[in-house]
Amino acid sequence: MNIKKYIPNLLTLGNLLCGTIATIFAVQGEFVFAALLVITGILFDFLDGFAARLLHVSGELGKQLDSLADMVTSGVVPGIIMFRLLQDENVFMNDNDLNSIEQFSFNLNVNDVLPFLGLLLTLGACYRLAKFNIDTRQSDSFIGLPTPAMSLFVISLPLIQEYSPIDFVQNIIANNYFLTTVTLVLTYLMNAELPLFSLKFKDYSVKNNLIKYLFLVVSLCMIIFLQYLSIPLIILLYVILSIFSNAANKATV
Repeated sequence: MNIKKYIPNLLTLGNLLCGTIATIFAVQGEFVFAALLVITGILFDFLDGFAARLLHVSGELGKQLDSLADMVTSGVVPGIIMFRLLQDENVFMNDNDLNSIEQFSFNLNVNDVLPFLGLLLTLGACYRLAKFNIDTRQSDSFIGLPTPAMSLFVISLPLIQEYSPIDFVQNIIANNYFLTTVTLVLTYLMNAELPLFSLKFKDYSVKNNLIKYLFLVVSLCMIIFLQYLSIPLIILLYVILSIFSNAANKATV
């Protein structure tokens, strides 16, 4: 019995377990524990691919398991967290602006329905993962924002809101217009025909990996100085640098 061929799949199941428990915490509004479990799940997601390449045991079963686990950890969990964030804040509701029973009724209905918009992230992640499984172009780079990047962006929002000392930032994240915009933009980016670089290195020369090294150095600095606030900024930097890299590559062709 060749035990090593099961190691990557066990790591993938570790990702799924973390995502499942994170879902429970997200429903309960325990965002810190949910975030820690999502990050651990994403770490398992990285390790399963690394182990498969190291042990030369990659296969179709592992590929399908990986997507199914990612669907929970980086699809269901961020959708629920965004649902809870939209549910907790009601910028559309303002008692001073309620001039009639009809207006109150309208606003109540809007706020009842609005949180479900957050589940677009779950649908977008599912569609992206299905496309990824059949897309042969994404072996060395990505087309569209990877679901773990989207998930990290979303799980950081309640942490920033809770721990950021900057009131302005807290107020922005508490705003449903901002949360709605983030939901729509992230859902679009996951499925956009936008080439994004991966952090896989064919060699370690600065010339061939300048964008990657720049991204890693700037990201490390932001983590040190900005802590939780660095997470969405790093994702934004990743997209911007990829767009810049794409434009530079086209200019040299």
